[in-house]
Amino acid sequence: MSTGNDAIVGKPLSRVDGHLKVTGGARYAAEFPVAKITHAVTVQSTISKGKIARIDTKAAEKVPGVLAVMTHLNAPKASGDQGGGRKLQLLQDNIVLYDRQHIAVVIADTLEQAIHGASLVKVRYDEQKPNINIKDNLDKAYLPKSKLPRNEPTDSSSGNFSQALATAAVRVEQTYTTPIENHNPMEPHATTAAWQGDQLLLYDATQGIFQAQKKVAGALGIPPTNVRTMSYFVGGGFGCKGSAWSHVVLAAMAARLVNRPVKLVLGRMQMYGPVGFRPETIQQVSLGATREGKLIALRHTGVSQTSTFDEFIEPVAKTAKMIYASEHIETSHRLVPLDMGTPTYMRAPGEASGSFALESAMDELAYALNIDPIELRLRNYAEVDPTKQLPWSSKSLKECYTLGAEKFGWQKRNPKPRSMRDGNYLIGWGMATATYPTNRSPASAIAQIMADGTAVVRSGSQDIGTGTYTVMTQVAAEALGLPVEKIRFELGDTNMPETPVSGGSQTAASVGSAVHLAGNQARSKILQLALADQRSPLYGLNPEDVIAQNGSLFSKDKSSSKTETYEGILERHGLKMLEARADAKPGDEKEHYSMHSFGSQFAEVRVNPDSGEVRVTRWVGTYGVGRILNDKTARSQLIGGIVYGIGMALMEHTISDPKRGRFINADLAEYHVPVNADVPVIDVMFVPENDPHINPLGIKGIGEIGITGVAAAIANAVYHATGKRIRDLPITLDKLL
Repeated sequence: MSTGNDAIVGKPLSRVDGHLKVTGGARYAAEFPVAKITHAVTVQSTISKGKIARIDTKAAEKVPGVLAVMTHLNAPKASGDQGGGRKLQLLQDNIVLYDRQHIAVVIADTLEQAIHGASLVKVRYDEQKPNINIKDNLDKAYLPKSKLPRNEPTDSSSGNFSQALATAAVRVEQTYTTPIENHNPMEPHATTAAWQGDQLLLYDATQGIFQAQKKVAGALGIPPTNVRTMSYFVGGGFGCKGSAWSHVVLAAMAARLVNRPVKLVLGRMQMYGPVGFRPETIQQVSLGATREGKLIALRHTGVSQTSTFDEFIEPVAKTAKMIYASEHIETSHRLVPLDMGTPTYMRAPGEASGSFALESAMDELAYALNIDPIELRLRNYAEVDPTKQLPWSSKSLKECYTLGAEKFGWQKRNPKPRSMRDGNYLIGWGMATATYPTNRSPASAIAQIMADGTAVVRSGSQDIGTGTYTVMTQVAAEALGLPVEKIRFELGDTNMPETPVSGGSQTAASVGSAVHLAGNQARSKILQLALADQRSPLYGLNPEDVIAQNGSLFSKDKSSSKTETYEGILERHGLKMLEARADAKPGDEKEHYSMHSFGSQFAEVRVNPDSGEVRVTRWVGTYGVGRILNDKTARSQLIGGIVYGIGMALMEHTISDPKRGRFINADLAEYHVPVNADVPVIDVMFVPENDPHINPLGIKGIGEIGITGVAAAIANAVYHATGKRIRDLPITLDKLL
């Protein structure tokens, strides 16, 4: 049986949750009304390394309304690192490991009382000198104990790189650096915790409700079934909310300590340190080519920071293994432990930083060879994955180059640096390749067709602002043969079927596959009821002779008027509801195909030669990203990624005091991100792709590919405009003057 709803997926449907958001009806983690709620404020360390010699809470405890001050002296016991993910600091000792580590929690009747109480907590430290400079500690770099995401090895080698490089006619060997960057989602981290006997209820700002459930349960030593985590709306995450951090468990501990529900919201400045950041990287890229531009050797190595107590790898060299054809490719990753908090995922972790280095180096090679940057990439186009030697499940990168170049007007580019001007301004054009792997994890969903002809579909995912409510409504409508207005899609509760974290651009592929399968199974069940029922006008037809559309079943025979509504079928069988549950998971497809999204980025910059000011004035991005679930939300995601990349290229840089290791620009006044005036008109275009191998819906994921290649395209445009090659992000005025 087919459906007549094939046109629903892909349409630019406006967000189904849009009305709730613009009217204030969408509740975030800190906005749920809970009886007898108290407010918690954390006290954070003002040193980066040492011990708490004395902590005085007497003045804070005397503040009217303050119920308790939780420190390492009275905190409930917790394990801190069970359940996977990051290692937490839960007030179990007096050790300070990094700047802004939570060292106390003040709980009060009102937020104002808690803030006042926190300001009165006095701490005396035995301070030690921290190691916070990655370049000064390169002798401590080590091979990571853990593997890269998706269980890939940290180092790889195919062919003989050193021997091949030695024979290269032209070489580019350069070092590129990226700084610490901090997430600044509109919604700060927030948790509301309430105990009901031995059951814990959590409203949490998280990208993974099930991961938070397991992490908190492990830290508290209770079964995961005793923790119910809910997250219906998330005001941005970008990776920092992909892990359950210390404050989540501290909120639960505080609620147990005062025997009342606790709401804990981090302030903007409190998010610099204890909830991760994009780590600083030092990358070396070595390219060797023939005079004709054929890459015969490629090496990409990355050194990034981690904390002294945990391990996080920024996989900067992953892309180098698959993006360009060469018989000799070598990659490696090393870590330097520093006295800072543990880094974490930040939009396209690894690929965003790594593409800056690799795509800048490719531009440098194009200039060294006097070959157009697009032509150089085409001469090294990988028809198969060069290290895995697997065919692509689909690849439209050539089409992306062609479409992007035509739309941008690349053929009008004078390649000579400083050759293009507009009055006194220097104009630069740059491009880069974008790519991101396609990911998918096991996910489950339940679809229910109700007696009134509507449907409820549930899957315990989360909507982090990407439009999950909307696109899953479209997937469910298409699978069930119902109009979108008759679908209610629900998510955000660990009492619902389990799904993975919303990270790695995998939600649409993972949850979508489960929703698609559950909808198909529910539709099949109601069809079988009709075909087996002698009272049905469809009785005796073959399933392939029936089509489902707009909540009814029709005979495909146009001369027949045989039809029946879902309501009629359920009513005749005395059913209030028909349900199907589906568990979807990847198969062995990645053993047979290499699976990636691809795209091209084209940037125009305008540089003031007197001040060094850089403005991005035009952008074209073209992408082959599989099936598009919603044209409007998809474009929004890619535009957002490009804007994020503009910030990475020109502004974002978390600065620490070189002596004490404290972050000194930990607010939006000093940590600069793009605003409307910094963003040009961004033209996003898709190359249609039909990929039958990656998942049932042909979805590749789009949350992260938009930022990849952006910083490089801007750096390449800046070089074209000025003749100055900036290899250290961000590209600021002082580096151009």
